[in-house]
Amino acid sequence: MSKYVDVEIVPEKGYQPKSQSDYHEDGVDVPYDRISPEVLHSLIAEFVTREWEELGVSCYTLEDKIEQVLRQLQQKKAKVVFDLSTNSCNIVVNK
Repeated sequence: MSKYVDVEIVPEKGYQPKSQSDYHEDGVDVPYDRISPEVLHSLIAEFVTREWEELGVSCYTLEDKIEQVLRQLQQKKAKVVFDLSTNSCNIVVNK
């Protein structure tokens, strides 16, 4: 039985969000289900470690955060993009 946690991200006082143009990726969408489970887990772990770190202290575990992002990928609220200019993958909001 899987346990899901709804996570509300509350930024630290003084946090300046990035503009939408900062999130533009010049790349190719990669279906998350075509990525091996081990690689996908590592990709999501790197993403949440980087993104949550910018927002400050969190009471959620790394696994809680990974599950939330995976759920967003499954619901097509987020997607994996391979950035052609940097030869790297990132997770972005699906518009």
